[in-house]
Amino acid sequence: MKAHNKQAYALFNKKFSSFALYDGKGGEDFLPYQVSSRFFVRDQDKRIIAAVRKWLLNFQFKEDSKKFLLLREIKDGQRINMACKVFHICEVAKGEWMAFVWDGTDAPPAQISKKLEDEMDHELPLQVEPLPLSRDILCSFPAVGSILRVIIDKGIEKHILHLLKIGKWVKLQNVLCQVDAGLWFGVLTHFTRLRYVPTNDNLIVERQRSYDERLSWEHSRMPYWCFPWTSEVTDIDYSEDGPFVTLKDVLTHSQVTAKFKCVVRVVAALPWRSEDFCSPLGNYRIRLTLEDPTARIHAFVYAEDGEKLFGGYPFVDVLKRKINKLLGVAVSDGQEIKDAPRNPPWVQCCLKSYYIDRNDIWGSRQYRIFDTKISG
Repeated sequence: MKAHNKQAYALFNKKFSSFALYDGKGGEDFLPYQVSSRFFVRDQDKRIIAAVRKWLLNFQFKEDSKKFLLLREIKDGQRINMACKVFHICEVAKGEWMAFVWDGTDAPPAQISKKLEDEMDHELPLQVEPLPLSRDILCSFPAVGSILRVIIDKGIEKHILHLLKIGKWVKLQNVLCQVDAGLWFGVLTHFTRLRYVPTNDNLIVERQRSYDERLSWEHSRMPYWCFPWTSEVTDIDYSEDGPFVTLKDVLTHSQVTAKFKCVVRVVAALPWRSEDFCSPLGNYRIRLTLEDPTARIHAFVYAEDGEKLFGGYPFVDVLKRKINKLLGVAVSDGQEIKDAPRNPPWVQCCLKSYYIDRNDIWGSRQYRIFDTKISG
């Protein structure tokens, strides 16, 4: 044992040392999951391991909860400590692993730096992972609160993957938080430390209590960041009464066809030029990219729904002003600020889901905006 910077370290000497790593308090056997070549198990070792597991049952680290940030408190480029629950782990590409974690809060809305005209050739992605997750996996996620994608750096998978358990709370220390294309993700590096914690840990109890309290609110499924209320950029004219829902609710709804009220940000439009919003026959056909703290989806605006959204067929400059307001385009003295990041407002909208292939109703499911109008 040696000390460095007032901390104790165990050093391994290849000539004389040996080691074995065992599962902690959840372990039931005495088979190590990693050993050195010189290790030989003794009966005394088994007694020590059993005693340590018993001691761990009621042990809690004394630590300042303020050192563990909520997802809603993260900042781009910041390294943080976080307490979160693991909901999924998968290999998103060959040799590239990702964990999906949650703490019940909404990650901050990010500014969109990509130019509107880039949507044609380089559209904003709908998720961090290369391919969308299956519906079954999405249904296993909570409908409220952001799911943070956490990339596991190459080279540390064998040290991390066996420690990540789906459905368990974990404390992660020194996680790098970043934003790309407006989507948050974390990175586990060689400097990240991981520790599982029981559900009765004070910090975990606090996280769960806050989430349960949120679910009791009347508008629990509205984004945290839109309170006290949404912007006045849009109005909805939906006769059926019902609460707002999250985009995760929309994606995982039990019926393939349904109608919803949501609070979202419109982060992209295709086509992006207002003069191209209508087909040669004069009908609106636009694809909007919507997001909230739980998901990002494409939603289409067709024909009469476009007439409702834009108030008929206004002049191109009026149309441009309306869509720019929806997309959060920065303006100064009535003029667009070139290449400025966009910060779309939180707006209300009505969505309906439908399918285009009777033989694959879930696989061909799409979304359409209706009964929504841009004010002004």
